[in-house]
Amino acid sequence: MPSLITMSSDSPELPEWAISIWESLGKPEVSEDILTGPLLDRRAGMRRDDLVEILLDARSLPDDSQEWVRGRLIGTNKMSIEILDTDGVYRYIARDVIVEVRLIAHMRPAYIDDEELLQFEREDHKRRTKIHEDVEKKTKGSDDDHLWG
Repeated sequence: MPSLITMSSDSPELPEWAISIWESLGKPEVSEDILTGPLLDRRAGMRRDDLVEILLDARSLPDDSQEWVRGRLIGTNKMSIEILDTDGVYRYIARDVIVEVRLIAHMRPAYIDDEELLQFEREDHKRRTKIHEDVEKKTKGSDDDHLWG
């Protein structure tokens, strides 16, 4: 594992590859997983924008490919993990080829405490509902599916 470095008094201890990503995110306060104590105080798991290292199964890679992918977690779904790697490449990595994921640092608060993320999800939900209603209007020619009775 790469050694941890501190670039200045205001930067956290992060691997060298992570410092530029941390800076590009506006130098947020870095937090660690809280794994012990009362259940409500524990905050573990990966979150959007976390800095991660992912070890890939070497058998799934072309010759001379790097086995480690390092970068910022963009999202996850049941088939893949989305990451913006240290080269600025947006990558989808199939869960089938992932051997290990190492959480380096959280760049955002825990989900329930993340006001910005909660606001984004509310707005995204409204946007998706509007799109769904527009599709219904175009395909059925009516706009009464939202009415009861």
